[in-house]
Amino acid sequence: MSLHFLINTLFNALNLLLFVRVILSWVPNLPYHPIVESIYKVTDPLLKPFQNLFPTNKLGIDFSPILAFMTLSLIRKILFMIF
Repeated sequence: MSLHFLINTLFNALNLLLFVRVILSWVPNLPYHPIVESIYKVTDPLLKPFQNLFPTNKLGIDFSPILAFMTLSLIRKILFMIF
């Protein structure tokens, strides 16, 4: 396997998990279900820095997933240029 393939796979997985988390926030779910807990454990470190910058309670809308998607895309492009 090439490094390019591994980086791409990792970022695709992170994007998928972020997307699933966004969907979970729109529908009733079981927050203590092991799968849901796992998704939150992986995505929380990606979202928390942006949630601290733009608190949801003031705006009413959580922009952190959008910012996380954009940041992941930028990091992926930088890594592809390096490797």
